[in-house]
Amino acid sequence: MAIGTIILRFESLPSTNDAARELVRAGAAHGTVVVAEEQSRGRGTKGRLWHSPRGRGLYASFLLRWDAAGGPGEAFPLLPLAAGLAAADAVLEAAGVEARLRWPNDLVHGRRKLGGILTEGVFQPGAPGHAVVGIGLNVNHEESDFPADLKTAATSLRLITGRAADIEDLLVRLCRRLESWYNSLIRGDREGLIRAAEARMAFSPGTGMRVATAKGEIGGTYRGLGPDGRLRLERAGLPESVAFEEILGLDWE
Repeated sequence: MAIGTIILRFESLPSTNDAARELVRAGAAHGTVVVAEEQSRGRGTKGRLWHSPRGRGLYASFLLRWDAAGGPGEAFPLLPLAAGLAAADAVLEAAGVEARLRWPNDLVHGRRKLGGILTEGVFQPGAPGHAVVGIGLNVNHEESDFPADLKTAATSLRLITGRAADIEDLLVRLCRRLESWYNSLIRGDREGLIRAAEARMAFSPGTGMRVATAKGEIGGTYRGLGPDGRLRLERAGLPESVAFEEILGLDWE
């Protein structure tokens, strides 16, 4: 079943990802989408909150299922990149805004955050699995809709273009683009997805960057993405890579 064939809509939820995880346990079908007009406890990565005022953004979670032979397999860690590419495509199609990816799970315009991705799931080699991919996009937020600590760090399609965007149209396009990138992933086209993600990054190879991890800060030169989606750096002439689960923050020159 195509992603978006079933869309469950709610006026308010604590978190669309939490609701989708409950639906997984209840046996909901692959491609089911949970959408809320607002979230009272929207979640980002590393336990951060996702600001979700009523009617201003797109807050959606996508339920993906696969059998033992039909899923992303060992490419499971690339799902956030597939979702990021889908979100960037949908934003460009719906609003004419060229958004960039800030590895591993942010959508940005300039250096301001336009959207975020939270992927949660279960993958075991050779076994059925599932994922819940949460995507939050700032669509019709005015500056006054953001709390003080986000006013200079976040933006919205409305603030960028000066006009309101159609959230429903954006959702339809997002479902289609996520279907396309997910199918590419399960067909085994890791290389194509990695190259596409590299081309949409907010920084280019050769850029100096600092990556915060639980073990401390890593400084180096960005050298692209590895075949497993890891960030590749060069430090003092030596290669180093950083996995998604290790990162706490990232900034670049």
